[in-house]
Amino acid sequence: MKKIIAAIAIFFLISASASAQDPHFSQFFASPLTLNPAFTGKFDGSWRLAVNHRDQWPSIPKAYVTSSASIDFGIMRNRIPDNDTWGIGISGLTDASANGILKLNYGSLSMSYHKALDENGYHQIGAGFQGTFSSVGIDVAKLTFEDMLTQNGFTGTTSDLLTNGNNQSYFDMNAGLLYSGSTSGRNNFYLGASMYHINRPKVGFKDKNWYLTGRVTVHGGGYFPLNEMLTVHGSVIHQIQNKASETTVGGALAANINGDFDNPTNVYLGSWMRFNDAFIPYAGLEFAGLRIGASYDLNISSLKTATQSRGGMEISVIYIKRPAETRGIPCPKF
Repeated sequence: MKKIIAAIAIFFLISASASAQDPHFSQFFASPLTLNPAFTGKFDGSWRLAVNHRDQWPSIPKAYVTSSASIDFGIMRNRIPDNDTWGIGISGLTDASANGILKLNYGSLSMSYHKALDENGYHQIGAGFQGTFSSVGIDVAKLTFEDMLTQNGFTGTTSDLLTNGNNQSYFDMNAGLLYSGSTSGRNNFYLGASMYHINRPKVGFKDKNWYLTGRVTVHGGGYFPLNEMLTVHGSVIHQIQNKASETTVGGALAANINGDFDNPTNVYLGSWMRFNDAFIPYAGLEFAGLRIGASYDLNISSLKTATQSRGGMEISVIYIKRPAETRGIPCPKF
């Protein structure tokens, strides 16, 4: 768009300064199906519900507001080898930018299969695939164009129309790989990689369509008990999309305050660092299969003056329904 308004200019300034083009979460570990389709079904339980909400840069009114939700579960448990996992998941995300001027919504269906590499199922390697239907729209009523201001004053009308319409939709394909292991049944370590927008869908509102660039992610982590009460969790992620990239690394210390290893009540304290962008303190509480996490981005990038160092609040909720008897296979958590 050639004759662009101040609000859109702000939006593109924000976009150019962000670490990645796709919507993303600081608590990437709490949004498994937007991180890697191979995470589908990779948990110890019957089904898993994950919900995330992020309000980024609150000093710039509603610069980015992102929410996601997913549910995944295992299937065919009685027809595949005991320690294998076959998972299916459904997820959705909504992202509003520049005070709702630009909105993205998508729904996804994902599937993964994890093959046990040993008789206990402690070591597994899996692959996942995800199909996504996406829609993106611009609220033209919130835009102001250059030709609306004339010698007779502000007219409120423009000839600069969106030739492709205000709304676009496209189909997307994503895939990933994941290795997960354990040496004792009480620890876990994992390494994964994923690629989103494999088919490079076309998106455009005016004059021409643009190909959506693929996002490549490499991530890993694990947890290791220090004693009966304390466990160290850590994770790292590196993402590349077009010419943008980001690296986030950090961890949390979990204190088991009820002394039950199978059904713990854990308190988490920790932090992550997104290089050249934000310091991210994190606190969480886990009980009865429910884990609630809260983080706040403290901006340290060149935008810290404009944002008053306020990167944004993020909340996550994960609930895993566990039957009375589980297989007890350690799975990734952070």
